[in-house]
Amino acid sequence: MATVTEGHARSQGKGAAGANKALASALKESGCSYASLALRVNDLGHRQGIDSNYDKTSVTRWLQGQQPRGETPGLIATVLSERLGRAVSPADLGFQRDQQRPVEGRALVYDEDVAEALHTLAELGSTDISRRSLLGPAPFVAGALANPQREWLLWLLENQNSDRPMRVSDGGPVEQVHAMIALFDQMDNHYGGAGVRTSIVHYLATEVVPMLQRRSTPPPEQRLLYAAAARLAAMAGWSSYDAAEYGLAQRYMTQALRLCAESRDRVLGGQILAGLSHLATNLGRPDEGVSLARAGIATAKGAGSPLGLMRLHAMSARGHAAQGNAARASEALRQAERQLDASRGADQESPWVRFLDDHYLQAEAALCFRDLGLAAQAERTASDSVKANADRRRRQAISRSVLATAHLQQNRLDEAIGTATEALDTLATVHSERSVQALRDFRRRLDSRRHEPLVHEFVRRSQAVLGAVA
Repeated sequence: MATVTEGHARSQGKGAAGANKALASALKESGCSYASLALRVNDLGHRQGIDSNYDKTSVTRWLQGQQPRGETPGLIATVLSERLGRAVSPADLGFQRDQQRPVEGRALVYDEDVAEALHTLAELGSTDISRRSLLGPAPFVAGALANPQREWLLWLLENQNSDRPMRVSDGGPVEQVHAMIALFDQMDNHYGGAGVRTSIVHYLATEVVPMLQRRSTPPPEQRLLYAAAARLAAMAGWSSYDAAEYGLAQRYMTQALRLCAESRDRVLGGQILAGLSHLATNLGRPDEGVSLARAGIATAKGAGSPLGLMRLHAMSARGHAAQGNAARASEALRQAERQLDASRGADQESPWVRFLDDHYLQAEAALCFRDLGLAAQAERTASDSVKANADRRRRQAISRSVLATAHLQQNRLDEAIGTATEALDTLATVHSERSVQALRDFRRRLDSRRHEPLVHEFVRRSQAVLGAVA
């Protein structure tokens, strides 16, 4: 473990500018005490292998202008981002810009300089694969979702007349990257993202990012390459989610959105925002999920992709349903259905949304009905989804879990356990945290009936896949 002591910090001396007014202002606004800031910084540092012993005296020194050493400015920024509910960087807090601060912190930020964004993405991938410095799980930081959303919407305002995406030409690096995306997609659909995650990250960091860093690529091809790289970064995010690496999922999707701006592909931008929305809602921040879905709708509107808009309205519905707002969830689902009806078929859509269909909307609607307690509707919709998705194991596993919950909500325990057991069997071949989350949701609903033999046996058997009961 690296060690940060008060002596190390003092060796930096006071900043030339004197008192750190930016840090003082952020602390006051956040309501965070000196002691709680120091304690939280120590806690985050320990997760990353840094043995620090900061206290309220350390915070006083920082306020007096002392520049914390090493990775500490990034940790302070993470803590205050959480407290403020928005992303702040070390520079925002009056600390000197330090390119050596942890990549986990830099990857949460939508960097205006695309060269820096590429450097961050390559470093994130390299660190992720080697795990030399990412010793603990990177945390999901809900407060950091505001920065990429705001920066993207500002870009959108400034580029309202963005060009339509160009066709991928035959041959060349762009076609090769698209072929790899198709291969990763196929593996992901059959086995879940966790099983293919390392391959996606390695290919992105060691092959695709270096392509973008070359200056000899013609601008039209460069745009297409940025779009493909953004899609791969989003895939790295989804596969990280499937591996229960929630913080990494957030970071890859944030960087995907930044690369997407270089491609000027609004359909893809909307889909990346849909991914961030899904992540936020499923990790307990449906308010952020709705906000990100709205940003995606504003992005994709007028971009010629009804299927893309269908997914975004479905994500909005998911967020509203998780908050118990039945009226808004129902309206969002109606909007999603309208967009589905407006589509002229997958062949007329962007390649980024051709996987979307009525079965996708069924599966998402079933989750909405589950969260709203509409058991009969959830049962009907989830049952249709199970039948329609025999070749998509992850989606089928999720829909089976929703169907089991619908049975349970109607007090049909035998059917609920039978269906949940089928979902559990599916998870033996699908490495997907999204599927696991859906079945854990069902298992939590069994708490009041654990004394019944059928429930006791299911809980015992499920522990190998779902983990111990909390």
